[in-house]
Order: sequence, then C-alpha cells, then structure tokens
Amino acid sequence: MSWIGGQRGLEGSIVRASDIPLRRLALRSLRSTDRSIHLVLDPIRLAVSVPQAAAILARLRPAAIFTTGGYVAIPVLIAARPMGIPTVLWEGNVVPGRSVRATARLASVVAVSFPETGAALAVPADRCYLTGTPIRDLGTVDPDAARARFGVPPGDRLLLVFGGSQAVRRFNAAVAEALPRLVERVHVVHVTGDAGYAGALADREALPAERRDRYRPYPFLGAEMTDALVAADLIVGRAGSSTLAEATALGKPLIVVPYPHAAGHQRANARRLVESGAGRLVADEAFDAAALLDAAGLLDDPQAHARMSAAARGLGRPGAAAAVAELVLAVAERRPFPDRDALDRRSREAAA
Repeated sequence: MSWIGGQRGLEGSIVRASDIPLRRLALRSLRSTDRSIHLVLDPIRLAVSVPQAAAILARLRPAAIFTTGGYVAIPVLIAARPMGIPTVLWEGNVVPGRSVRATARLASVVAVSFPETGAALAVPADRCYLTGTPIRDLGTVDPDAARARFGVPPGDRLLLVFGGSQAVRRFNAAVAEALPRLVERVHVVHVTGDAGYAGALADREALPAERRDRYRPYPFLGAEMTDALVAADLIVGRAGSSTLAEATALGKPLIVVPYPHAAGHQRANARRLVESGAGRLVADEAFDAAALLDAAGLLDDPQAHARMSAAARGLGRPGAAAAVAELVLAVAERRPFPDRDALDRRSREAAA
C-alpha cells in the first residue's frame, strides 16, 4: 500500500505515523480560493503533477487506486486511465466538489454516501454504488466502560460538543456562556481545539466545586473520540460526512451546525439528516448559548430522543468501509462488481 498526497494538510503526519509510504505531488492538497499568487501557481502545479503521478504509478504498478476525489486526485486519475489501472472514487457529500465532478467519469466505479450524489456526477448508474461513509469500527467499545472513562454515572446524561478544526470558536463561546446552566442538567465533553483549551480550563475552575467533574474539556480527542461518541447521549457538531456517518451508525441524535463555507456542502448534508428525523439543524450564525441550552433540552424529552435515535439508526451504515473495500477488491482482481443489493446490506451491517 502507498499513499499519494500533496504538499500540505494533515496527511504528512498522519500517513507517516501509520507507516504507509507517502509520495508527494507538486500540487498542494487543498486548492486556493483566495486571491493570491497561488491562483496562478496552482494550475502550474497541477500540470506538473500529471506526469509526476504517471511516473509514480509506472513505478508502483498498483492493482487498483482508491481516492476520495480531492484536488490531489485529479492528476492521479488522469494518469491512471491510459495506463489501465482501475480506480474507485468515493464521494461523501450530498453535493460533490468541483474536482470530483470533473474526474468522476475517469473512475472505474464510484461509491457515494448519499443517493442524490450519484445523479449529480453524471456517471452511468451501473458504475455508481451507495455505500455510505467509511468510518472507524465503533462496535468494539463497551458503552458502560466508555461512560465510566468520562466520569458519567449510570442514569446521567452526556452531551458531546465538537466543532471540528474549522470555526470552532463559535462552539467554544457558546459552551463558555452556557456552561454553568449546562452542568446543572448534563455532563459535557467538549473538544475545544488547541486555542480554546486554556479558556475552557479556566471556565471549568470557575464552576462550583461539586460541578467541575461534569465538564471535561479536551484540546483534541484522537483514539478517545470513539469512546466519546459511544458514551454520548446527544452530539452537537458540524455536518461533515464522517461526523454524520459515525453518529448515525451509533444511533445518536445530532444537533447539526453546518460549517457555513466550503460551497455549502455541509448544509446539504445536514438537510438530509434533518429531513430523515435524525437531527435538528441550527444555522452557524444562530448558534449561541441559548441555542445550545435549547438543544440540550432534547435530553429532557425521552420520547423525542428515542424517535431521533431510531431515525439515526435507520440511516446508519456501519459497514460502509467493508462495502467500499469489496468494490476495491473487485476492480483490483478484475472481477465483476458486487451485487448491488448485497453490497447495500453489507454497508448496513456492523463490522464483523
């Protein structure tokens, strides 16, 4: 296995830490949208990266390529097509990005997380599969043990708040203002980001001594995030594909606050969740302490909470990773694609 990436992003540290060989193309991992010199340089980097990708593929001769369709995928898919290397492209958003729309027809097969996505990509129906979003294995964590790790006694409720890496300050401000009233009602696990952690610790110390253990801020949760998701009774977060996939796989109601930029991808993802009854939407500009306290009120309504949990579970595809892997193995071994209904069932099953 090898990873082909660009010149920025988290992959440089994450991939190397996983002992996967990393090969970098000249272009950057994220396309520029601001008015800067990179608007001129990025097309040049893209042009240079096509022969660079071709040279890497000629040397590696992979049996198949799996890509999530970002900007880095463009030269790889262009290079792979004439070399006869089969490719699986996965897109996790309702509204596909520009690079995905531009290159989807180059892929041997496309996997998507939402039914609407396939229609937007203009690929033949027999080459587009609904698999859901591949996620970590969530079935190995005992819920009671996970709750104990965060100091949540049996019968108490846990609210998990995390805003991802983008615009987390709005979440932090809402938690800070609502915190004294929140901890009277629920336990709170709050992922603050590095910049917000010191302030969160100060807010915790300002709480009455008997309430401090009910608030647990963290700058970042790595492997412990699985425990937090399993332990939570309600999740407040953004509308990224992975967040929605993990919440629904666990049957967790979600208060979703879409990131307002990135071409509105998260708003479209959030609408799909809300229309299914598995979540409630709060606009980014409307998310404040009052909105957070109102969201936490769902935990005081067991019937509404149970309905949303059931709706979330109905959307969940905990076996999405296995379903996508079946597609990758099929193209790598030059076999026919899996049966569509069987693959759908596989995506809905918990990991074995």
